Amino acid sequence: MNKTIAIIKGDGIGPEIVTEAMGILDAVAAKFGHTFTYVDAPMGGNAIDKFGVPLPDSSLQTCRNADSVLLGAVGGPKWDHLGGNDRPEKALLGLRGELKLFANLRPALLHRQLKDACPLKPEIIGDSLDILIVRELTSGIYFGKRGRVAEDNSAYDTMYYSVPEIERVLRVGFDAAMKRSKKVCVVDKANILETSRLWREVTARVAKDYPEVEYSHLYVDNCSMQLVRNPKQFDVIITTNMFGDILSDEASMLTGSIGMLASASLGETSLGMYEPIHGSAPDIAGKDIANPIATVLSAAMMLRYSFGLEKEAQAIEKAVDKVLDEGYRTADIYEDGMKKVGTRKMGELIAAAIE
Repeated sequence: MNKTIAIIKGDGIGPEIVTEAMGILDAVAAKFGHTFTYVDAPMGGNAIDKFGVPLPDSSLQTCRNADSVLLGAVGGPKWDHLGGNDRPEKALLGLRGELKLFANLRPALLHRQLKDACPLKPEIIGDSLDILIVRELTSGIYFGKRGRVAEDNSAYDTMYYSVPEIERVLRVGFDAAMKRSKKVCVVDKANILETSRLWREVTARVAKDYPEVEYSHLYVDNCSMQLVRNPKQFDVIITTNMFGDILSDEASMLTGSIGMLASASLGETSLGMYEPIHGSAPDIAGKDIANPIATVLSAAMMLRYSFGLEKEAQAIEKAVDKVLDEGYRTADIYEDGMKKVGTRKMGELIAAAIE
């Protein structure tokens, strides 16, 4: 199989972690007889420095022409003084919208080797945790009308959802549940928000097409509490853009480190964007201490969802497990008695473990 991958290394630790993921993809290609061609697509702060905009047209076209997109992280305090439309993070919103990537899949997976890093009591978390959060990605309050009113020195943001926008992300979540434990929780704030009440109406209709899936609703404040109180009750959570942004970060900390969690942004075609859920961590950039595993697992998701290479995706996931079993840890997941390694060494170990 020959595939072209647009590479957005981004800012901060982005170049380091993406480089390791590329090395592991090369190991997979060599093992399974594929060819992956990488094309750079500058985006974020480094694009602002070089081109004056966070998402250059040339980078957008590169991503459109690719079979998939692998992203490190964008942003940092260097660009905090810029206005909202000029900040590095604006490139992420723009790229998702231009590529029509409307569903974000964020697994919150606690590896058994790291269960002691979970902040919850052992009797709550058990030996493992596997939650999939499906977040609507291109609508809601992040994309609604916003502005400031000079007359009374006020500001406003608008949450908007259409039925098609809700239905398509619900179907992604319900389809995912069919391959898991067939259990969905749709999270909203229907006691307050009219958009949430529309979500409930559409959910009731869509659920009829999935009679095997058990579905429920929770208010977002209750869900945030239940994720700490009893996270194992959840399998697939489907929710709005803003709620998903918040809940997925909360769920990530149940796994012990945000440096372990991958994500996939999908649309109606096989083209997807894959990235770790953590930020650019400029404070540790260039120090060879960043954890590349989230980016590596994002690459595995890319093989699975965009390229249909299930065996290859599992090979990466098994390699990560093997390296963790052997006691290797980056600084963020290190415990006494383990073997502390840097970014490059962790990448080399995982690549060597591909079978």
